[in-house]
Amino acid sequence: MKILLACECSGIVREAFRSRGHDAVSADLETTEIAGPHVIGDVTPLLRERWDMVIAFPPCTYLSYAGTAHWNAPGRAEKRREAMAFFMECYRANAPKVCVENPFGLPANEFRSPDQIVNPFDFGEAIRKRTCFWLRGLPRLFRADEIFAVAGTSGPLPPPPPVYVSARVATGKPKARHWTEGMSRSKDRRRERSRTFQSIADAMANQWGNSTEAT
Repeated sequence: MKILLACECSGIVREAFRSRGHDAVSADLETTEIAGPHVIGDVTPLLRERWDMVIAFPPCTYLSYAGTAHWNAPGRAEKRREAMAFFMECYRANAPKVCVENPFGLPANEFRSPDQIVNPFDFGEAIRKRTCFWLRGLPRLFRADEIFAVAGTSGPLPPPPPVYVSARVATGKPKARHWTEGMSRSKDRRRERSRTFQSIADAMANQWGNSTEAT
């Protein structure tokens, strides 16, 4: 298949599909971390070209509810509208099979609920990082528990314990922190938080790379 990985600079999902024989290319404003077919620049024109599949990772800065403390800051409303418009452009990409990935946030209210919510521990990595998929023409990914059930093995990995527990700023109540929430606020933190886990990339390539089923 001819596949576009929109807004992916890591190259992880692109290479998962390419290793299985697909003609996959990534596109982003930044360079690719893994050498391979990659377009640097605005992905909007590419979304209008014809593809067999588009998997998009639009920036979540103004879509996620993680930054609600800044929700009403000057200019945020305009940036939210722009981000939501781009999210929808990704979803309406010129392809019969589309997945748009994002954390839980504004699209769930202004568009619709995600078709699937996954964590890396669903696919064998002891990490909790909730990720939402909005799907068109694609089936839900099998989770590890479903895979294990078919294989007749013991079961999936349980949700991992929190990395640490801290007090919520507003209420003082404890909040479990997971994975990168404990990272330092370096310039690379945003990129590290948005990188797709290899287990999920492999599940996409293994299942969607051979899929003819629609949701």
